[in-house]
Amino acid sequence: MTPLHDSAFLRACRGEPVPHTPVWFMRQAGRSLPEYRAVREGLGMLESCLRADVVAEVTMQPVRRYGVDAAILFSDIVLPLKAAGVDLDIQPGVGPVVADPIRTAADIARIPPLDAADVAPVTDAVQALVGELGATPLIGFAGAPFTLASYLVEGGPSRDHARTKALMYGDEDTWHRLADRLARIAVTFLRAQIDAGVSAVQLFDSWAGTLSAEDYTRYVLPHSRTVLAGVEGVPRIHFGVGTGELLGLMAEAGADVVGVDWRVPLDEAVKRLPTGIAVQGNLDPAAVFAPWPAVAERARDVLRRGAAAEGHVFNLGHGVLPETDPDVLARLVEMVHAESAGAPGVTG
Repeated sequence: MTPLHDSAFLRACRGEPVPHTPVWFMRQAGRSLPEYRAVREGLGMLESCLRADVVAEVTMQPVRRYGVDAAILFSDIVLPLKAAGVDLDIQPGVGPVVADPIRTAADIARIPPLDAADVAPVTDAVQALVGELGATPLIGFAGAPFTLASYLVEGGPSRDHARTKALMYGDEDTWHRLADRLARIAVTFLRAQIDAGVSAVQLFDSWAGTLSAEDYTRYVLPHSRTVLAGVEGVPRIHFGVGTGELLGLMAEAGADVVGVDWRVPLDEAVKRLPTGIAVQGNLDPAAVFAPWPAVAERARDVLRRGAAAEGHVFNLGHGVLPETDPDVLARLVEMVHAESAGAPGVTG
């Protein structure tokens, strides 16, 4: 058996030769699987994320079904806020909803620091999973400060992030205090996962694509850099949606791998990144609803373009959609493995 350190996924993250292009899917551990829905029946999302047995089972489900090259911990980006004591919940069909939004400097005091003990069920699940996964890496993750701040300031999901931007532009000192507090919570959450045994981490900045490069540099980059600097020692993946104009800055924040959504071809993304940065992505999540020949053609195009990078982890350009056919994803993993084996830059 290949040692964990030499797994295709971790080698790709480090830009080393691989036996095949590794593949995993964002949101692979979740709602598209009937076995997931069975486990979650009657359980709220955050309740599920704080039960070690549920976390371990859901994390393993796509590994068993798809044969992916990495597992990702079943969790949610707002979980550490809830665990720290913030009054929020995830409402079905809506998303995270905050009881008392953060709007002023005084409100920041209502965000307690996170202690690793607050997420003990998560670390218990990680420890159990590492033993069960063996040579398959486990990816931990956290939400980036800007995205977490957006939920806290808006009070829930937002299309325009107007209140968040108003705080950034109108009270910069309060914004940076808020983002710094959230960065420290993210570091604590990620370090707890690393100490428990995850092999890599991903920092999700889901809503950073709403920002200009200038605003990202001024208001977001310093805090994402704080997070990624606090978790050295494992490969660090940084991902956001609609971030084509920010890819170089996201690498500058301290990423080893930059996730690319489906809007920017991977060979173009490579041109926007510093040398030595691997890429992850980037099949359109909606493409898997097309007839198989179209899916395969698009996946081959992703593989061809990804070959321009020093390392490529095949993934979707965002998360698995709920109505996705699991059999298509299983077939996609098999195809990526078969067609990438022996390709240029890939060891036989």
